[in-house]
Amino acid sequence: MGNMGYFEADSGTLSDFAALTAQKLVATEVPFAVAEESVHSNIPVYDMPALADVLADPLQRRKLMAEWAWVLGKSAGVIVLRQGQPDHDAIDRATGVFNDIIVAEEEASGAKADHFAATGSNSRIWNALEKQCLADPKGFAAYFGSVAIEAACEAWVGPAYQMTAQVNVVRPGGQAQVAHRDYHLGFQTAAVAARFPAHVHDLSQVMTLQGAIAHCDMPIESGPTKLLPFSQLFRPGYMAYRRPEFAAFFEENYVQMPLQKGDVLFFNPALFHGAGPNTSHDIHRMANLLQVSSAFGRAMENVDRRGMCKALFPVIQRMSPTSGLSKVRCDAAIAAAAEGYGFPTSLDTDPPVGGLAPDSMAQLFHRGLEQGMLPEAFGDALDAQAARQWGKI
Repeated sequence: MGNMGYFEADSGTLSDFAALTAQKLVATEVPFAVAEESVHSNIPVYDMPALADVLADPLQRRKLMAEWAWVLGKSAGVIVLRQGQPDHDAIDRATGVFNDIIVAEEEASGAKADHFAATGSNSRIWNALEKQCLADPKGFAAYFGSVAIEAACEAWVGPAYQMTAQVNVVRPGGQAQVAHRDYHLGFQTAAVAARFPAHVHDLSQVMTLQGAIAHCDMPIESGPTKLLPFSQLFRPGYMAYRRPEFAAFFEENYVQMPLQKGDVLFFNPALFHGAGPNTSHDIHRMANLLQVSSAFGRAMENVDRRGMCKALFPVIQRMSPTSGLSKVRCDAAIAAAAEGYGFPTSLDTDPPVGGLAPDSMAQLFHRGLEQGMLPEAFGDALDAQAARQWGKI
């Protein structure tokens, strides 16, 4: 770490990482976990039907959630909820809806790009949450009507969270993902991630929770997620996961947990992980990948930043050091007005191009200045960007 509190590309040592990930989870530390499975590959396993009374009791529920939060944040970084969604009829109904969506979307536009896997190696539904709800609201209610899933989400990001979901189907022969961390900083390039202070790297992992609902039995040969327990504790990990020696260490030390239909896996987004290869002959591994966001990741006021940028662009365009503002001051003004982050968006119509995140409004603003766009053309470009972000093209 640099003197000013930033992580660089070479921050952190592999020896420190190895020491952190060499820790062991002790069964007595997770009293709610299934005793015989509580230290399975350092991943605590919870029998959710057996814990139904615990979830129904407010005080016991709070104790269970506190245990989950400790595991996710300070210990292994991952939990498995056996039959976190025990309603298999609801899962099968959702699977049917998802398969129909996959067929319709692939007929319309072909295979979807992925963040950490080759295009075409799987089937992906972006924004499966909305698509499922609109296609089958009754089935959606049964599917997401899981008290275990709700409790796990609240345990990590607190109440008033925002649920999103992306279905992933890895077919026989599908290749493994590269080891990575997830949203937020895991979805940025190394250069962008390095601009965020070290304490924001710490914050990123408590802003979201990653989960996966198993839609079929997932033995090891089907390639369930490869996980490296305790790796979320490595503070420079959002930089280090990109380094070859860390990727190699992950491949030598990861663990996998076989899942059954209805099981739910949750893990800290800073945990080093990646989908495994599907070496089976006939298992089409379907998981609904949940990404749960903290209520606190939002501003206090609704601001029409697109309208502001349309008003500001011709003014900035005419500015020069002799007419009022230097370039660095113009840049600061743009940062105050424009949306500087490419998310949230519709990944169906606004996928990342040349990086891990789509362009932001601020990037479009700067590109418009560099290209000498007319204000009307810039306004049209802003409108087109907004249409892509809302899937309206």
